[in-house]
Amino acid sequence: MEATWFAELNPEQREAVRHPGGPLLILAGAGTGKTTTLSARVAWLVGRGVAPERILLLTFTRRAAREMLQRTRAMVAMPAGRRGVLGGTFHSVAHHFVRRHAGALGLPDGFGVLDAGDAADLLDLLREEHGHAQRERRFPKKSTLLDAYSRTVNAQRPLSEVVAEAFPWCEEHCEDMAALFKAYTARKRALGVVDLDDLLLFWRALAADEVVGPQLESKFDHVLIDEYQDVNGLQADIVRCLRRECREVTAVGDDFQAIYGWRAASSRHILEFPDHFPDTTVVALERNYRSAQPILDAANAVSAQAQRAFRKQLHAERDGGARPELIFLRDESAQAGEVCERVLEARERGMDLRAQAVLMRTSHDSALLEIELARRQIPFVKYGGLRYLEAAHVKDLIALFRLADNLADEISWFRVLQLLEGVGPATARRALDVLVTADGEPLDAWPDARERLPVDARALADGLIEALRDARLKTATPGVRAERLSRSLAPLIAAHYPDGALRLHDLEQLVAAAREASALGHFVSELIIDPPASSSDLAGPPHLDEDYLVLSTIHSAKGLEWQAVHVLALYDGNIPACMSAGSTETIDEERRLLYVAMTRARRQLHLYVPVRYYHRPNGIDDAHGYGKASRFLTDEVQRCCDIVRPLEPEYRMGAATPARRIEVSVDALFE
Repeated sequence: MEATWFAELNPEQREAVRHPGGPLLILAGAGTGKTTTLSARVAWLVGRGVAPERILLLTFTRRAAREMLQRTRAMVAMPAGRRGVLGGTFHSVAHHFVRRHAGALGLPDGFGVLDAGDAADLLDLLREEHGHAQRERRFPKKSTLLDAYSRTVNAQRPLSEVVAEAFPWCEEHCEDMAALFKAYTARKRALGVVDLDDLLLFWRALAADEVVGPQLESKFDHVLIDEYQDVNGLQADIVRCLRRECREVTAVGDDFQAIYGWRAASSRHILEFPDHFPDTTVVALERNYRSAQPILDAANAVSAQAQRAFRKQLHAERDGGARPELIFLRDESAQAGEVCERVLEARERGMDLRAQAVLMRTSHDSALLEIELARRQIPFVKYGGLRYLEAAHVKDLIALFRLADNLADEISWFRVLQLLEGVGPATARRALDVLVTADGEPLDAWPDARERLPVDARALADGLIEALRDARLKTATPGVRAERLSRSLAPLIAAHYPDGALRLHDLEQLVAAAREASALGHFVSELIIDPPASSSDLAGPPHLDEDYLVLSTIHSAKGLEWQAVHVLALYDGNIPACMSAGSTETIDEERRLLYVAMTRARRQLHLYVPVRYYHRPNGIDDAHGYGKASRFLTDEVQRCCDIVRPLEPEYRMGAATPARRIEVSVDALFE
């Protein structure tokens, strides 16, 4: 059985798959078959007699875990009666263990999980309670506070260091921020909720405990981690705690695809893996099955600039392919036109629009392009903007789901009440004070809280309360409870949002997903821990035109590939960004971002450098500057590309007039 799939692996992949024991680091360059190799290693371990349930597979997305486990089952039959490999994201596996040991951690059995938006709202509430909203000098807002808190916890570094490095303008507020974060931790405990960072923090505490830690370690004979370049300090600690005595650990990753520094990930963890796990065997995968060699030559020239890295030279297994184009243009308007011309030209030659992608550093980099695409009637979809669970109406329904399980959830009450006509933060707070200070169940205090609402809002509010009463009767299935709550919320969504009718479709998809859940509370927790990127992740493929172009941020494109890739705005100040040019580490990450963008292309790669950019693109003036090509587009990189400088359009004034003399004089002005 092994010979069938094993024969399809290349020599380096076989070496990694059949590693006999001890720490193993698989350096998998872009497009070198990382998923195949890791799945094959799991299959080989099972085939060698390792019980599947004694293998832990950690990934960064639920889709990656699902794909690897499906591939593993296709390679080797799982022993009958066994539970199977425990695979999932760091957060989902953490949730599993924290649930099992909630009492030991001082958490209630039914603790709730806050997503990033809810955590920011709670910080905002505390920010106001502590008087920071009334200051004469600006104090960090909730999004900045959450970012600073999360980076500190995940990087496992002192707050003062994180603030000095990433938020220098906040240094004078460091003591107040520290006090606020302590209050935030205490309030979460009081509410019986945890945030996503807490899940990792509590798992690390369990794994490091003298009693529970050895028990957790003994559950697994092998621990395998995908995308190790993306781990943060807290996750790296967890891995080390799980392998204090047992040495069977496999990490797969590529230090040159570490691009998530803004969420506390660091390439140093994969670079230091051999130091943390002595006698590590390192296997490099350099055979690329995705891109043409001319594209890899340019990407290799970019990666060669790094001072600290595992050296890899990618070699194409596919023949052919065109040299990358490096296109210098007048400005971003010209860039939009050139992209459209090349996209349509490729389409006429038989390349579907959805086989092409336009990648950018930030979502707003494609603003002019989107206008041009619409003008030329080129359909497109865009990724990397608002994620599904960040949409306000989705968060509204999830808040109702939470209240059905926990009426003491102040954050959810605060959100739901403000959907009512004429109810703002102050009115919601007055009604909430009645509900949360009630001696009995909060719903019993509703008549008093109702009196604090505007008269016009009371009828719809009554509907919400009745739906909550029904949903709290656990006799109904999660799907029925979810549907009842959604129906009560629909009139508020339709009235509260200008496009409310369109938003109701997303709620239908959420209710449909809840029908498959065993419990509504667990459904909400799992949704937050492993959120879908969009409603299409729940609803299936989007129904669009015959075809569509893909627009995506580079971060959202990681792990994907297309026949042709267009990379926008490659000038200094954008890649690398001005805000990321302050240290060697941030510059290195910006270089890796370009590398990731380039290695998404299979056959064609187009790199665009607008030399003129506008400081106020929506202004009525012409405030612009001139830039230069990204510093990462060195002479070595440019030698791997075809340089293109499109001609400026010629303005033709029609047929020439008959030859005659035209007098031009200003003498009359001086008489």
